[in-house]
Amino acid sequence: MRTEAIDPPGIDWLRVSPKYVTVRLAGWALGTLITVALLSLPLVLVLTGAWTWPPVWLAVALPAVALVLALWRLVLIPRQVRSIGYAEREDDLLIRRGIFFQRTLVVPYGRMQYVDIAVGPVERQLGLCTLKLHTAAAATSAEIPGLPGSEGARLREQLSARGEARLAGL
Repeated sequence: MRTEAIDPPGIDWLRVSPKYVTVRLAGWALGTLITVALLSLPLVLVLTGAWTWPPVWLAVALPAVALVLALWRLVLIPRQVRSIGYAEREDDLLIRRGIFFQRTLVVPYGRMQYVDIAVGPVERQLGLCTLKLHTAAAATSAEIPGLPGSEGARLREQLSARGEARLAGL
C-alpha cells in the first residue's frame, strides 16, 4: 500500500544496483559467523566440562536463536535493497528506504555542504559505491548505497553543481 507521505505522487524512483545485495550478504555472513561463534562458546565450555553453568538447553538456545534471527535477516536483505531509491527534483533530492518502517528523506540542494563517495572492498569488486551527502545538521546527512560507480560520479558532480548554484542564490 502506497502512502503519499512516503511516495509523493509523480515521483519516478531510481533504484540502486541489484549487485548491492551481494555487498549486504557479505556483511551479513561475516556478522552471523562472528555472532554464532561467540554465542556457541558457552555450549563448547559446557560440553567439555569446563563450565557447569549454563544448562545445556540454554547453551544450545543462544546460538540457535541467533541463527534463526540471522536467517530472517537473510530473507529480508534482497527486499531491503529493492526498497532503496532516490529521485532528483528541481530543488532537492529524495532518498527512500525501508520495508516495515519506511523513510523518505528530503535533502535541499542549498543545504548540502559536501558530497562524498565511499567504496568498500566488496563494493570495489562489484563496481559499486556509496554516495554520502553532508549537511549542516548531522541528523540530516544521508547516503545512497549500492550505486554503480559511473552513476555515483555523475550524481556527485550533479549534486555539487546544484548545491553551489542554490547556495550562491541565498
